[in-house]
Amino acid sequence: MSKLLLLPLFRLMALMLWATAAAAGGAPDAGPVDINHADAIELAARLNGVGPSRAEAIIHYRETQGPFDHPDELVRVKGIGPKTLEKNRQRIRIGPPADTAQP
Repeated sequence: MSKLLLLPLFRLMALMLWATAAAAGGAPDAGPVDINHADAIELAARLNGVGPSRAEAIIHYRETQGPFDHPDELVRVKGIGPKTLEKNRQRIRIGPPADTAQP
């Protein structure tokens, strides 16, 4: 399947997952999410105020700038401000970079 077909499908799936979490009263309380390893669907589902487009922006930032060292770095991502960071501070975990992660 071409990338042109996969991207809209991915966005639709992420939007549906986010809408389900929002209808249930916000992000599910499944513990902290590792922003250095989570995919966009997990970020959108588990962080308050983060939908599919902001989740994709987090992934893009991580891929272009390198892994996050501290949760405060999230405010460097377009669309993530201090209020969103504070709402999610307890939900954010910083795991090791992918190349040093344990198997």
